[in-house]
Amino acid sequence: MKTKTIKVDTLARVEGEGALYVKIKGDKVMDVKLRIYEPPRFFEALLRGRMYAEAPDITARICGICPVAYQMSTVHAMEQALGVTVGGQLRELRRLLYCGEWIESHTLHVYMLHAPDFLGYPDVMRMAQDYPEIVKRGLQMKKAGNAIVTFLGGREIHPINVKVGGFYKVPRKQEFEQLAEKLTWGREAALETVRWTAQLPFPDFEQDYEFVALRTWQHPAEYPFNEGRIVSNKGLDIPVQAYEEHFAEEHVAHSNALHSVLKERGAYFVGPLARYNLNFERLSSLAQETARAAGLGPVCRNPFQSIIVRSGEILYAFDEALRIIEGYGMPDQPAVEYRLHAGTGSTCSESPSGDLYHRYRLSDEGLILDAKIVPPTSQNQKIIESDLRHYVEKAIDLSEERLTWECEQAIRNYDPCISCATHFLKLHIERE
Repeated sequence: MKTKTIKVDTLARVEGEGALYVKIKGDKVMDVKLRIYEPPRFFEALLRGRMYAEAPDITARICGICPVAYQMSTVHAMEQALGVTVGGQLRELRRLLYCGEWIESHTLHVYMLHAPDFLGYPDVMRMAQDYPEIVKRGLQMKKAGNAIVTFLGGREIHPINVKVGGFYKVPRKQEFEQLAEKLTWGREAALETVRWTAQLPFPDFEQDYEFVALRTWQHPAEYPFNEGRIVSNKGLDIPVQAYEEHFAEEHVAHSNALHSVLKERGAYFVGPLARYNLNFERLSSLAQETARAAGLGPVCRNPFQSIIVRSGEILYAFDEALRIIEGYGMPDQPAVEYRLHAGTGSTCSESPSGDLYHRYRLSDEGLILDAKIVPPTSQNQKIIESDLRHYVEKAIDLSEERLTWECEQAIRNYDPCISCATHFLKLHIERE
């Protein structure tokens, strides 16, 4: 039999260094491996021996695109360890900060990383030659998200205003005026984004996924950001503190990144599609109506349509941000007081690309004795490999060039942050 090999030496629209290997024999897929070969960064080891108050600023540096998620997961876990409850307007401000990150991260992915796949362009620069106004809209929307993070976090990247118990400084009501104008424009732009992405061409591809996301019962009207129980569409419903009883990380020989699995059932799916399927009725009425008008119902199992779902989450984030600003009243103190003591705390929050788990164990003096961080991409690695296996089996008669393109597109459905670092992926397809 003739053997063919396909290599893609540079894929500049994922974050991190990795490789994909696909082996095809006749009309069967024999092997699929998503290889993460970038060296480990050892953030968990770096945190041990540090004071608890240092952790939010350290973990924010894990990712330049979603630093809020890492920072917020850290403070929630620390607060859980110390018995701290943050509510009222401080809690609302944290949701607003998360809105900013979802807007800037999702917009970057939708417009700059994923849309070129659907429109047949190798990158956004060449797409911008034919769609200049669309790309400008995406850039302007991303700036609006960055403006929220700068306003509340102190700077666009790696914010510095978040602390255990709340914030170092909180804004006055009148300071929101200029920001609200940007967000009002952004909400209209997000509506157009959902309509635009709904017109893109989508492969007919669905799988029987186990979707996993947060769902809060204490705040039944809220789409999940930073608290809740961990639930799935196949019966999982646990407190975050039981995470490690049900999920495990496994080492695989072909990857420097651990694979996360459900102990009972194996691979599972986190991210916008999971949140959407498990919390559709928690979206704002505007986001629900827009999703339905775009052709989506409460359930969507096509990962290629995640670009529409992400666009809907952008719309929700603008809508939620404006709701928070409208109802804001400056709290008496920027942070709640607490007493330092030994304890263990764990939490999940919803980063733009999915559940992010943190656990910390503290000494009486507040030193970090142990740390565990499970990012969403490690949780999605097995399901990405499963998608690729099933998709290649279905599209096996495509030309090598087209099959390679669509395999890369299938990976980008998940907005993988392979190492929160540089942009590089190699694809190797072997046929026998």
